Order: sequence, then C-alpha cells, then structure tokens
Amino acid sequence: MSLIKFNKKRVPMLGNRVFNLMDTNDFFNAPFWNGDLDEPAMNVKETKTGFEVELAAPGFDKKDFEVTVKDGCLNVSAEKSSSVEDKEEDYTRKEFSYSSFEKSISLPENVEDEKVKAKYKDGILRLDLLKKKDTKEKAKKVIDVG
Repeated sequence: MSLIKFNKKRVPMLGNRVFNLMDTNDFFNAPFWNGDLDEPAMNVKETKTGFEVELAAPGFDKKDFEVTVKDGCLNVSAEKSSSVEDKEEDYTRKEFSYSSFEKSISLPENVEDEKVKAKYKDGILRLDLLKKKDTKEKAKKVIDVG
C-alpha cells in the first residue's frame, strides 16, 4: 500500500474547511472560518463546572446577536446592515453592506439550558454553559458478546 498526499482539490465539498476535533464527545465539532464561509471561528473549552465557547465575530454590536436554547440545541445568529447615500448636484453615491451568520450547536445532556450566559467584547462572543450539578456519571456496563 502506498501513501497518497492529501489534495483538497480531490475533495471539493470540503474545500479549505478545517475540522476542529476536540475531546468533548464530538458534539462541538464545527468547521473553522476561513474567509469563504459565513461562519465564525469557534473555540470550546471544557472545565469542571461547564463549557466556555468563544465565537470570533468582529464588527457586530451586542444588539446584533440572538442567542437561544431550545430542545438541547444552542443557536447563535447575528445580522447587521448599513447603508450610506450622498446626493450632490452631479452624482449620487450609495453604499450598503450586509453581514450575517447562524450557528447551531447540539448541547450535551449535562448542560443547564436555563443558565447559559453570553457576553460580547472586542469582537468575541463568549458563552458560558454550566453543567448540571446533580448529574452523576453512569457506570460502565460490560455487555457479553454471544
């Protein structure tokens, strides 16, 4: 068997996407933002008490975000638009821009949906997700193979 060097052109559906493989039961796997996608870069860190999620979303204001939790899914979306119009005697200049993204993350069962906190500062949206305190880790069950 010979090794073949990876060529992203052979896998056009992936393009330049890089997948973030974390040791958090794979529920936060998501492509990083590479300039081609309308999704922000995301970092996830698991702590003893919960999860810290950071989304890079520069250029937005706090009022542009909508963060919701429903049916074990965290949804983050942001939308902003602006337009400028200058009218002079001989010309009219009109400029406009529109930016948006939407990201959904399946939450593990041990996250308290009601206690999600969000804070936006310096282009980073930070979400703090607390783990349920009464959740006990289930013991491993050995299954006999027959």
